[in-house]
Parts: sequence; C-alpha cells; structure tokens
Amino acid sequence: MVTLQDIEAAQQRIGDAVHRTPCPRSEHFKDLTDCAALYFKLENLQRTGAFKERGALNTLLSLTPEERARGVIAASAGNHAQGLAYHAGRRGVSTTIVMPERTPIIKVTRTRSYGAEVVLHGTNFDEANAEAVRIQERDNRVFVHPFNDPRVIAGQGTIGLELLEQCPQMDLVLVPIGGGGLISGVACAIKETNPRIKIIGIQASAIASMKASVEAGVLTEVPAGTTIADGIAVKRPGDYTFEMIRRYVDDILTVDEEEIANAILLLLEREKTVSEGAGAVGLAALINAKLPSARGRKVVALLSGGNIDVNLVSRIIERGLVKGGRLVRLVVRMPDRPGMLARLTAEIAQQSANVVEIYHNRAFSKAGLGEVAVEVTLETRGRNHIEELMGSLAQNGWQVVEET
Repeated sequence: MVTLQDIEAAQQRIGDAVHRTPCPRSEHFKDLTDCAALYFKLENLQRTGAFKERGALNTLLSLTPEERARGVIAASAGNHAQGLAYHAGRRGVSTTIVMPERTPIIKVTRTRSYGAEVVLHGTNFDEANAEAVRIQERDNRVFVHPFNDPRVIAGQGTIGLELLEQCPQMDLVLVPIGGGGLISGVACAIKETNPRIKIIGIQASAIASMKASVEAGVLTEVPAGTTIADGIAVKRPGDYTFEMIRRYVDDILTVDEEEIANAILLLLEREKTVSEGAGAVGLAALINAKLPSARGRKVVALLSGGNIDVNLVSRIIERGLVKGGRLVRLVVRMPDRPGMLARLTAEIAQQSANVVEIYHNRAFSKAGLGEVAVEVTLETRGRNHIEELMGSLAQNGWQVVEET
C-alpha cells in the first residue's frame, strides 16, 4: 500500500516539472452552496490539462535505464495518455497509447502531438486496456497503468500535499473517482497528516464501479455506461486503489448526466473555468444538495481536468440555455393570411425577445386548413419572460405551445 513517505518522495522527485496549481476561493459558489468557504483546486491548468501528469511523471522517473530503453505503453481515455506522452517525449522515451474509439478527438490529437503512437481500440477503457496488455506482451514495453500502480498513486497524492499547504483549515475534499488512483493518493496524503479532514469521492452514476465495489465489499465490475465524464468511466476499479479507498475515503456519492452538464456550464459562466465532465462532478454534487454536511464547512472541490471537446461544450451551453429559460422554441398556430408573420415578429420584438430562427410550416404541421404553424426559436431573459411572452401572443387569439 502507498504510504505518506512514498508521496513525499514523489513530490521531491517530480519537483518543478509539474505545475503547483492554484486553489482559489469561489465567493459565488460559496453562497450558492452555503459552505463556509469553497475552493477549487485547478488541475485543469496543468500543461496537458489534467492531474494525470503527476503520476505519469513519477512513474517515468522511477524507471531504470533498461526500462526506459524498452519504451512505455498505457491505456487511457485521454488524460493519462497526454500526461505520459508529454513527459516521456521530453525524456526521449518511446510511447504507445491505446485509447477507446470514442475518445474525444481533442485528446487523441494532443496525445499524438506529444510524439506518442496512438492505437484506437474498443468502446471503453477496459477494452482499450486489454488491447494495451496484449501489445505490451508482444513488444516487451513497460506498462504504465493509469490508476492501479503505486508509483502513479503516489504521484497523484502530491495534490494532497499541496492542499494541506494551500488550505490547511479545510474540512471536506471532494475528489472525482474513476479507477481510484487520484483519490487514493490524495486521501492518503491528507488523512495521514490530518485525519480530521473528510474525503468524499464522486462518481458518475452511469458507471459507478468503485461505489458498487465498496458497498459489496469486493471488487465489482459494472456494465459499461455512457457518460460525459469519460475520464472516470471505468467498469472495474483497481485492487490497489480499492484497498486504499476502503481505508481512507469517508463516503462515495454519485451524480447524473444532467447534473454534470449543468456544473460544467456554471463553471464556465461563473468562474470562467473550463472543466471536463470528470472534473465537474464535485461541484455537481454540491449544487444538487448531495452533501448536506458541507453546509457551514470549508470545502475543496478538485477540478481534475479541462480536456473537453468544444462540440460537447457547445451542446452543453445550448441545453443549459434552454433549461435556464434563456432559449426557447415556441409553436404558434395562427391564421394563414398576408401580414400575420409580420404581426408575430412585431409582437415578439415588443416583448424584447430576440428571434434566433423561424420556420413557417404549412404542409407538415397539425394546423387546420386556413391556419399555419410557425416555429420560432427565441433568446429570452428567463422563465418569467417566456410566460409573459406566451401570454402576450395568446392575447392575439393565437394558440402558443412551448416545445420541450
């Protein structure tokens, strides 16, 4: 089992080659969640956009010259791949990475840009990992596991040492869990130094393998699930991490896809911080009242990474605007006569809504003969504004329905 001394040695070993990331206080989310103080540990500001650099580098620096000459191989959903490829490339170590076929293209592209050979295989991490093991045996490379390796765990634990210096009065630390390497190292560093501090793990409910394992008391494989928190989508956690989590972690919570997406949007809008799904799960748990014990306490939420596909960000923003009442689509049934469309747009302008898109539908609508259904997408100020707008349009004798 990894010890505090292993983590302290890792911190000395990696030195300044990995950023000591900031941990700023958030006044907005402190007030929103009723915490005494809320801090975000911004691991999304690492050179490759995630905390994985720490464990990857500690492992590379622990290799013998003979092992470095053989080259390394790993399976990863993206962040471990980039961290290992970047630091291996800087040290002239040949790297092969096996990634799931659905890995966001930004992670694949960046991994290749650091000099690694990328093999796309399987639909999830576990299938990619099986292929990496096969290639490792064939090519005699050194396997660097993304979470189930004491050297990796010790490297990730350096975050815990930094938090003890940056937020010594913290009461709770919220840490994402996939395979468990991150929370194992962080929890060990903090609990062995100050056991008063609570460590809470957060998983995506679509694939909560560590929670299932802890509840069952044995390593448990769960069915593959689809989640926007792809960095923590692991069907079966590691045996090293399982034992450390049972020893050091106080509780494990889950959040669903809508909660994760909303947290990503809020971080972008309120904190001007880009977080991937895995990085946002801690905030998702807080703002959705999954952790009542956080009220009145000093909390740190670890934003583990920021490598998110911009197309996904776009979809999250649009869905968030709809959910918040700032984007709405209305279907207005009205008489099919000249000038009616002009009256409709004039009424919308009078109510200070902005037309984004408009579609005049005769043939394929449910409107009767002599009527037309106009679909209009609008920018609005919120739910109250939408209700006022719909009421105003209805006063003209038009039937108005909101599409959901």
